[in-house]
Amino acid sequence: MACTSPSRRDCLRWLGAAAAAAVAGAPPRLSATPLARVRERGVLTVGIYHDMPPFHVDGKGIDVDLAQALAESLGVKLALLPFHADESMNDDLRHMVWRGHYLGYGPADVLLHVPVDRPLMDGTPQVTIFAPYCRDRVAMARRLERLPRLDTLSQLADHAVAVPGQSLAGWLLIGADRGAYKNQLNTQWKDGTAAARALLRGEVAAAAAGLASELESVLRGDPRFAVAPMPSPRAPRDGWAVGMAVRRDATELAQALQRAVNDLAARGRLRQMFERGNVTWQAA
Repeated sequence: MACTSPSRRDCLRWLGAAAAAAVAGAPPRLSATPLARVRERGVLTVGIYHDMPPFHVDGKGIDVDLAQALAESLGVKLALLPFHADESMNDDLRHMVWRGHYLGYGPADVLLHVPVDRPLMDGTPQVTIFAPYCRDRVAMARRLERLPRLDTLSQLADHAVAVPGQSLAGWLLIGADRGAYKNQLNTQWKDGTAAARALLRGEVAAAAAGLASELESVLRGDPRFAVAPMPSPRAPRDGWAVGMAVRRDATELAQALQRAVNDLAARGRLRQMFERGNVTWQAA
């Protein structure tokens, strides 16, 4: 079949899709909707972040379980497309949802772990962000015998705090109260789970900071510790909703995935996925 696409890039992209679909048993139809193409291929390709505990580590995690459930809801197989986060969410959406990565992979049919955020939606008209499946927030974990209460950051006194430096929790603590806690922050940790493990091992005596999901996945259920929202006026108290994204023209696919998420929540399966990750599920 001759390629009549207006650009060589589009031609190569289509040929690559055709080859992948042929493995699944049927070539894609250019006129088919994104949902129809998924069903013709027999595969749902889901973009997930590399090394994002407790949502994805080494092929396991909450987002992996969710991706499998979404594929099952469509009656197709799952193909995971893990990738490393770029500098901004807009970059991630461009690479994994509506254009494809400059290194030659993507886009996926759907990207998980996207903030359901109005400015992000307005600033990225090429995608549809939908189906919030949980909430997350900036939090602090504390050893109760050292910090029975933490209603304000000033109650940290001179206690060291383990926190990933390149994170929202790190930036909030570095700038809090005009830099009052900057010198007591231990910022070497790559994420909140590593900071929580440092607290668990006693490498910091009293506190760790990160995302609630990260801290809980390590410390939830241990009566020696408590995890609560960071007591900072700059931290979103109610956190933010986490959902998924597809191309703007994938309306039927978005509707099918939304129905699947609604069903998973109603049947308690979403809660079970988070429980397996030792994380409290909070509906978005």
